Amino acid sequence: MNKKTIVLAFSGGLDTSYCLYQLTQHGHDVHTVFVNAGGVSVEEIQAIENRAATLGSKQHHTINAQQAIWDEFVKPLIWSKAKMRDEYPLLCSDRYVIVKLCLQLCDDLNTVYFAHGCTAMGNDQFRFDQTVHSLGDYQIIAPIRDLQAEVTGNIRDHELHVLKAAGFETSSQHQKYSINENMLGVTVSGSEIDQFQAPTADSLCWVKPKNAWPDLPLTMQVEFNQGVATHLNGEALAGPDLLQQLNQQLANYGIGRHIYTGDVSIGLKGRIAFECPGIDGLMQAHKALEDLVNSKLQNQFRAQMAERWAELVYQGFFYEPHKHDIEAYLNSSQSYVTGTVTLYTEGGSLLATAVESPYIVQDQKSVYAQSANWSPEEALGFIKLTGQSATLVNQVRRAS
Repeated sequence: MNKKTIVLAFSGGLDTSYCLYQLTQHGHDVHTVFVNAGGVSVEEIQAIENRAATLGSKQHHTINAQQAIWDEFVKPLIWSKAKMRDEYPLLCSDRYVIVKLCLQLCDDLNTVYFAHGCTAMGNDQFRFDQTVHSLGDYQIIAPIRDLQAEVTGNIRDHELHVLKAAGFETSSQHQKYSINENMLGVTVSGSEIDQFQAPTADSLCWVKPKNAWPDLPLTMQVEFNQGVATHLNGEALAGPDLLQQLNQQLANYGIGRHIYTGDVSIGLKGRIAFECPGIDGLMQAHKALEDLVNSKLQNQFRAQMAERWAELVYQGFFYEPHKHDIEAYLNSSQSYVTGTVTLYTEGGSLLATAVESPYIVQDQKSVYAQSANWSPEEALGFIKLTGQSATLVNQVRRAS
């Protein structure tokens, strides 16, 4: 194999560690890229850089992508409330920004070779590859996917064996689980989770168990300006920082732990445990505000937009023009989503308890089930005309 300059998306986990080792063993110059999508400490970032150097990286690059992920993904996610099967809020979507930034480095290094650690078994391979195809003319190298043509049985066991034989150790947690962590949350798969059994305690990452919840309840205020969260408890924060604080504080109260089973692109059932306390909090707060300031038809149509947007993002079509068309509508729908929402929890569940906004759709003379600015006769006429179709069809069928 001819020597190549290769850009490798590198997380420091088992798969990408194996990729780096194998590519360097074949004599390639590998530039590792850790795209910081949040959720990792300074110490962890340094450990990833050290691991890349140990495994033979020609040069390691760390790129902060948190603001890009907030702008490109979190905003339309919160606007749409999109979840796959009404459950999974697409925490995998940092992949698209990771690929885009890696390809920018390919351009800087004047190389067309981009490598990733995706397997042939899941959705990420499509997300990575389709993003590459959408953004330019590059050549994809996927050592783990190639390995599956050569090795039967458990691929992870093979990777562990090769790295251990070469003198490289992996963490005990990553030996049991595949863990993906970013500013959006954490996804955990493998072991008993893949077997559709109850996840064990060591699969918990951020969210605290009940015996560790604080004694006092938590109240938080999230302020939105045209649909974008801008303040937390009165403090102006950049989006990634606001999300990080929500993640930390809500996780302490047991908010954000879920289990999701979905139909992956290749036709299998895939199961993960995931934690997204900050996204849960933002979605709940935003919905409480949007439901009050937007019209009935706007709020109804949101569900259709959410389902379509979620499907496109989950399946890998992040740079599909149709997705951008949907986002143009979503952005327009946020024009009056401005106000402050109070969130409250005593642990385990979260409530949006109060909403303040100058754009709440209300009639001061009419309060649901209490007072009205129309007469009883008008109410009876409304009932008659609104229900007339159903009344007539039943009359005809009773008479036949």
